[in-house]
Amino acid sequence: MEHRVKITMSDGVADVRLVRADKMNALDTDMVQALVAASERLKTEKGLRAVVLSGEGRAFCAGLDMGRFSAMKEGDAGGISGRDLSVRTHGLTNLAQQSVWGWRQVPVPVIAAVHGVAFGGGCQLALGADMRFLAADARMSIMEMKWGLVPDMAGTPILARLVRDDVLRDLTFTGRIFSAQEALGWGLATRVCDDPYAAAMEAAREIAGKNPHAIRAAKQMLNDLGGDPGPALLAESVEQMKLIGQPNQREAVRANLEKRAPKFADV
Repeated sequence: MEHRVKITMSDGVADVRLVRADKMNALDTDMVQALVAASERLKTEKGLRAVVLSGEGRAFCAGLDMGRFSAMKEGDAGGISGRDLSVRTHGLTNLAQQSVWGWRQVPVPVIAAVHGVAFGGGCQLALGADMRFLAADARMSIMEMKWGLVPDMAGTPILARLVRDDVLRDLTFTGRIFSAQEALGWGLATRVCDDPYAAAMEAAREIAGKNPHAIRAAKQMLNDLGGDPGPALLAESVEQMKLIGQPNQREAVRANLEKRAPKFADV
């Protein structure tokens, strides 16, 4: 796990860092597995009071590893077309969804410190946190549509609680990149900070000074307000499986990698 995600504990605060800086912390299989392992560990970490989730280097997380998209261009769907994404491997979720949803299940507050970019799966990873502190020049995107796909890493049920329905549809349909200030206005960012990591650590330490039983009770109560996320999580997987590796999805990938306008077949 340590070659993708590193955890440092201090005074009840877990400093969780994505450490694939040379790839802007892009999500490959090892990164997804390491994120799941990290959240699983922290669920039972004795003395845990708060978590800060951040990325080393130039970005929080640039999304799915470009190697996956290059593979999709050649027609193998990034090595995932043979998987049944509807199989629930972690309760309500599959493995990729659990890398995001697992942070909701950690029993203490999780703060994402976002700098650089949080695109696609990286945006959904930030959404898995209870709070998101963004650098003023940070950029985010629900970018899956660019690649002919839909968001399928647990972002849908979380986004549905955070933003207006029309805003969610705009961001999902267009996949456009948006600023930290836009994110703040829509409810996707909690704060915009000069130094989001420092601000997140300060907030985590403040939380760590509160009654830990009350903090855990509060998170459980707030999680329960959202109702059953199971149908939305399953729907993400079912719809994604219909798209992966199909001609129009592969054309979306090829067009983006070749920097040209796509030529889609009509529905």
